[in-house]
Amino acid sequence: MELGTLSDPSQSTFSLIDGDHTFANAIRFTLNQDPRTKFCGYSIPHPSDNRVNIRIQTTGDQAKDVFRDACQDLMVMCQHVSNTFDKAVVDFKMSKSVDGMDIESNS
Repeated sequence: MELGTLSDPSQSTFSLIDGDHTFANAIRFTLNQDPRTKFCGYSIPHPSDNRVNIRIQTTGDQAKDVFRDACQDLMVMCQHVSNTFDKAVVDFKMSKSVDGMDIESNS
């Protein structure tokens, strides 16, 4: 849910249900890498409340557009990490199977 004003779309607070520090900190980092972001922070209203509020102020672009772009950038980063990890696991398994083989030439 977006909480903002119609008079200034460059600043908004997004309230996300089922959010936690893991996602909020990652999206905060991603938003702060964007030169359109003037300010970004997050808060969790109460530990028993399963919600996170993310506040964004931009240099002029609509906050919802900057937030959407940051979410897409974060998804790309996560996909890259996942692909890199999967490749490393395959490479590790292949190196162990080759090193573990005792191949003798019987000619």
